[in-house]
Amino acid sequence: MGKLSRNEMRKRRHRRIRRKVVGTPERPRLCVYKSLRHIYAQLVDDSRGHTLVAASTLDPEIRGQVKSPDVEAAKLVGQLLARRAVEQGIREVVFDRSGYPYHGKVRALAEAAREGGLVF
Repeated sequence: MGKLSRNEMRKRRHRRIRRKVVGTPERPRLCVYKSLRHIYAQLVDDSRGHTLVAASTLDPEIRGQVKSPDVEAAKLVGQLLARRAVEQGIREVVFDRSGYPYHGKVRALAEAAREGGLVF
């Protein structure tokens, strides 16, 4: 077996994390995904398999403000997600970093979501 790619290693970490991190209707899972061009975040109720709230750099509210997928873009996504969650009455979440290291864009998104009123 050869050396695993960076993304394969991330997927393995993600599977390991997901064994413990489960979203419920009362406390959904805040899941983060990064592509090369965009960053996405959603609140998922794993008991039903439903996405409750979602936000990304593709959202019309953010799209005009974002030039590239940088830390500032991640902050905007975190703020938008938190605002939408609070509007639906969701305050507490469990954070799922999807195997990404907790720094840079992932950290910026998480901190912006916390500032927006989410507790995790």
